[in-house]
Amino acid sequence: MSMILISTVVGTLVGCSKQDTKNTEEEVTVSAAASLKESLEEIEPIFEKESGIKVTFNFGGSGTLQKQIEEGAPVDLFISAGKKQMDQLENKNLIVNDSRLDLLKNELVLIVSNANKEEIKNVNDIISKNKDMSIGTVESVPAGQYAKEALTKLNLWNQIENKLIYSKDVKQVAYYVDNNEVTSGIVYKSDAMELKNSYIAETFDKSTHRPIVYPCALISNSEKKESAEKFMEYLKEKESMNIFEKHGFNINK
Repeated sequence: MSMILISTVVGTLVGCSKQDTKNTEEEVTVSAAASLKESLEEIEPIFEKESGIKVTFNFGGSGTLQKQIEEGAPVDLFISAGKKQMDQLENKNLIVNDSRLDLLKNELVLIVSNANKEEIKNVNDIISKNKDMSIGTVESVPAGQYAKEALTKLNLWNQIENKLIYSKDVKQVAYYVDNNEVTSGIVYKSDAMELKNSYIAETFDKSTHRPIVYPCALISNSEKKESAEKFMEYLKEKESMNIFEKHGFNINK
């Protein structure tokens, strides 16, 4: 066999080998609450380098993500910002029950655009000064549900309901306030860590709303449960938890 032919064959085999490796690279899809975006996108490249597993994220309101899973979206792991959404998937046998765990906790805060720094010190000022507020859509966004619980507990819901601007997820609330499109909003403490032109005016007492817990679980119809489980386990590692804490989350101990 001539040297030219040998080189051609070897080159073809090497090319095939690289292509096969690329095709067989494991990739998992994670649907996660919008408030986790910065943390997970920081964790993912570290995990990929260590495991060789690529993670693709689908961020959004937890209720919207829940509906997508119910409708058969190809998801391997779900991380919700509320127990309600995970409970509903569990009741429909759409998650692997023994895989479910509560990963993180969070706090609920009132954020206000810097343009109103001298006027607004707490949620009562929003009402007394007739200002507007954004919260997540109550039907599908856990942060919106917690916001309504807190405002109701404080006997403020009826006074402020007609001033509310609803958003598709908690990140949109933060965006509106940080761009001074809305005076104030109710978000998680972790979202407030990313703000540039706003401040935390008030942290709602934990007694005003249900505990803010982030459960995660493997999806029953996933074909990549083993790889998805590796990522879920990695989220519990110290390095991941340090990243979560840096972004304002509380570790669920």
